[in-house]
Amino acid sequence: MTPLSCIIVDDELKSRENLRILLQDFCEDVTVVALCGNISEAISALRQNPVDLLFLDIQLQRETGFDLFTKIENPSFEVVFTTAYAEYALKAFKFSALDYLLKPIDIAELNNCIERVRKKRQAPRANHSIPDARLEQFVLNLKNTQSQNYKLALPTASGLVFVKVSDIIYCEASSNYTIHHFADGKKQLVTRTLKEYEDLLTDCDFFRVHNSYLVNLNCIKQYIRGEGGQIVLSNGTFLDVSKRKKEAFLHLFSK
Repeated sequence: MTPLSCIIVDDELKSRENLRILLQDFCEDVTVVALCGNISEAISALRQNPVDLLFLDIQLQRETGFDLFTKIENPSFEVVFTTAYAEYALKAFKFSALDYLLKPIDIAELNNCIERVRKKRQAPRANHSIPDARLEQFVLNLKNTQSQNYKLALPTASGLVFVKVSDIIYCEASSNYTIHHFADGKKQLVTRTLKEYEDLLTDCDFFRVHNSYLVNLNCIKQYIRGEGGQIVLSNGTFLDVSKRKKEAFLHLFSK
């Protein structure tokens, strides 16, 4: 198992200590090298202790955790944000592909997070730092009141691709992968399941009409009656609606 060293940054002493104890008691081969209450202390600790992981609170009195990245260039550590933010902010985290833990921190979630970090640390060195694009996109998504205007980070073999949610016409299951079909005719294969995108996009006017298809409801031009029926999308694609999904799908248009 790959050992990890980490720094905890949180302006609340109790929160810092609680996380330290959780890591010490429930996470194997994780060493906490410093506890910091603000950005200045965090920068000083990072200069003295090159680490694998930074647990970073978002709200730090008059600062935010994001301020750290205006003062550190090319970070070589992974970052997990700790937050008590409301649900709308958590959606922005997910869309922007930023790792986070919701306070109060759950032990199982913490362990899952540590395992994700271990996998990232074993990836090519170039992928170790948090890209500025993720942070910038998080802030933009957070400011957007219309979720169709969100941009979604799609993990690909070469890195992250950010796409506007409204540009996705439909998503198609391909084993444990998902193919995103866009308004401009392009496609993108992503190494995540359709179920993950169903959970993420349902509140953005997407509906899973079939086991294989998650559709942008704003891109439906026509419904053709049948046992389950078919829909015609704005790009001319015909997709089946499963018999099991038909009633719930039609109910969406009867409101």
